[in-house]
Amino acid sequence: MIKLRLASPSDGEALAQIYAYYVEETGVSFEYDAPSGEEFSRRIAHKMKKYPYIVAERDGRPIGYAYASEFRERAAYGWDAELSVYLDRCERRNGVGRMLYTALTELLKRQNFVNLYAIITLPHDESEAFHTKMGFEKLCEVDRVGYKKGKWYGLTWYRLVLCEGEPGPIIPFPALDAKVIGEILTAN
Repeated sequence: MIKLRLASPSDGEALAQIYAYYVEETGVSFEYDAPSGEEFSRRIAHKMKKYPYIVAERDGRPIGYAYASEFRERAAYGWDAELSVYLDRCERRNGVGRMLYTALTELLKRQNFVNLYAIITLPHDESEAFHTKMGFEKLCEVDRVGYKKGKWYGLTWYRLVLCEGEPGPIIPFPALDAKVIGEILTAN
């Protein structure tokens, strides 16, 4: 059975191992060197000061994770967030990504975020199909954005609008009600 829970800095090593494949073997991540478990722990702690960071696990072992982060740094972008999801390469196409994104999206909605963005390295038909199925709309595509492993990669931007109208104040993730968080994580 797959269980969702909040990430903690103690997950750094396990999540770094999942992510290392994407850094070392693919163009999905534009990082050249896979971060250490210690660096990953720092990243988790930093993101969770404002945004949700969740882990999917099977039998107590992390098999994927998803998180939100700042889209852009100017104040007017305050209601926007960028999403990321990474799965153990043996766990793709079994619903784990959907579970993670569904919970992440609901948490961000409760925080009063309005626009969620996914920025996908091209080519990546599987990720584009996933985001479309999750209700994201393709906004644009740009060629030759990142150079890695002797090859240029493009990016495509997808957006999911959570609500229309006047936005409410952003609630930092640690200020969300723990009971609500628990309900969202166990609903999947």
